[in-house]
Amino acid sequence: MRHISATMATQHPDNAAAPFWNPSDPFIGVHQELADALACYKEFGMDEFMWDWEGKYADSAVVDKLFSRYHAYFSKYRLGRDKFLTFRIPNIWEEKGYSLLQAMSVILSSEDFARDLKFSDRPLFEVILPMTERADQLMQMHKSFEKLAQFKTREFDSNGRANTDHIELIPLVESVEGQQSIGKLLQEYLSLHTNAGRRPEYIRPFLARSDPALVSGLLATVLANRMALSQVYEFSAEHNIPVFPISGVGSLPFRGGLTPDTVEQFATALPGVRTVSLQSSFRYDHSPASVKAATTKLEGLLPQTKPQLISAADQKQLARISGKAAAHYQETLGGIAPDLMGIFAAVPKRRERRQHIGLLAYGRSMGSQQLPRAITFTAGLYSIGVPPEFIGVGRALADLSDRDLELVRDHYPALTDDLDRAGRYLNTDNLKALSSRNAAWRKIHEDIDAASRILGVSFGPRTQSEKAHRNLTANVLLFKNSREALTEAITETALLRRSLG
Repeated sequence: MRHISATMATQHPDNAAAPFWNPSDPFIGVHQELADALACYKEFGMDEFMWDWEGKYADSAVVDKLFSRYHAYFSKYRLGRDKFLTFRIPNIWEEKGYSLLQAMSVILSSEDFARDLKFSDRPLFEVILPMTERADQLMQMHKSFEKLAQFKTREFDSNGRANTDHIELIPLVESVEGQQSIGKLLQEYLSLHTNAGRRPEYIRPFLARSDPALVSGLLATVLANRMALSQVYEFSAEHNIPVFPISGVGSLPFRGGLTPDTVEQFATALPGVRTVSLQSSFRYDHSPASVKAATTKLEGLLPQTKPQLISAADQKQLARISGKAAAHYQETLGGIAPDLMGIFAAVPKRRERRQHIGLLAYGRSMGSQQLPRAITFTAGLYSIGVPPEFIGVGRALADLSDRDLELVRDHYPALTDDLDRAGRYLNTDNLKALSSRNAAWRKIHEDIDAASRILGVSFGPRTQSEKAHRNLTANVLLFKNSREALTEAITETALLRRSLG
C-alpha cells in the first residue's frame, strides 16, 4: 500500500502576505509555481502537492523541470513513492476540456522520462476530478486515459515499453447534497469499477469546504462534511476497501479554519480525515518554522483520529437541519449580493487564472445569482467586517428544538469556537450602515444576536490587532468608489487576519 500523505499543499490563492522565497510580491505567477512546490516539499516537509489544471494555466513541463533542475533531490525522494504530485483535472461536464488531454499526456510522458532516468516509480498516477456528481463520470475518465495510453504505446513507442494504462481517481464532491449522499456515489463507483475488471485498491474521497459554504453556508456545510465522513467509513467497512478522506480547507472558519495555530482543534473537530489541503495562506501568512512544525504535527495526528459514525436516523435529522440553515443563508445572500459586487471586484489577485466565467472556465452560482470564487467572497465580507460565518446560522439555531440543538453540538463541536473566532473581526457599525440602506442586512443582525444568546458568546474584537482590523474595515466602505484605495484597504485587513479569504 502506498504512503498516504496527511498534508496536500495546493495552489488556492488565499495568502495575504508574500511567500518567503519572493518577499517583494504576494502574487504567485505561473512561472513561480515550481518554486512554490519545491518550498512545500523541501522547506515545509509536505509530501503532496496539487497541480491544478482546472480553470488556470498549468505548466505542462512540471515533471521535466523538477527532475532536470532538482535531480539529486528527486533521486533521494522519489516522486510517486516519497513525494506526490497530484493533478486536479478539468471536469468536462462543467468546463471546456482543452487542458484535459494535455494533463493526461503529461502523466504518460512523465512515466517515460522517469524510466529514462532509471527511476523505478511511476511519478504521476492519481488525479482529482472536481465537482464529481456521478460514478459514470469517474469511469469515463478511466476509459479515456486507458484509450490514450494504449494509443500512445501503439503509435509512438518504438522501444517496446508500454505505458501504464490506468490511473487512480479522487472524487471531489463539492455540494452539500452530494456529500450527504456520497455513500451511494461510492457504491456505484465500486460496482462500475469492478464490472470493468479492476477493483480499486483504495479510495480517497475529497470533501470540499469552500464551495459548499459559498452556496449553502457554514452550518449546512460542516454537517454535510460530518455525514459524508460517516458514510465513507461505512462504505469502507461494508466492502473492505481502505478509504482516506481528504478535506479541502482554508484558514478562516468559513473555509475550514485550519492554520498552524489550530491543528489540534481541527483534528478533534473533524476526526477521520486523513489528508488536509494546506493552502497558500497556511504556508505564507505564518512563519516558516511554525508551518513546518504544524505540518509535522498533522502528519502525526491525522492518521490516528477515529471517525465518528452517525446513525441513519440522526443523518436524516441532520440533513433536515442542514436544509433549514441553507435556506436562511441563501435567502439573505440573495438580498445582499448586489451590494458586494464592487468589493469583490477589488479583492487583489494572488494567482494567474483564466477568466472566471467565459469560454474557458465555469462560474459558481446560487439560483440566478452569479457568485465569485469562495476566496474572493470570504475576503470581501471579512473586509467590511461582516464575516460570512454568521449568515443564516443564528436563525437556524433559533429554529431548533433542544434535541436538535444537542445533535448539532454533537456533530459540530467546534461551532462556538468557529463563530467566536470569526466574531473577532465583526464591525457592527458597518453592519448598521449597510442595514440602513438595504433591509436584507438586518437578517445578519438577527443571526448574530441569536447565535450570541444561544451559544453564550459575545462577539467583537478583543486584541489590538482585531480592533485595528475593525477600524480598517470602516475604510473599505468609505473607499467603495475608489478601486485602488479599496484594494489597498482590503489588503491591509487581510494582513491583519493573516488570510486573504
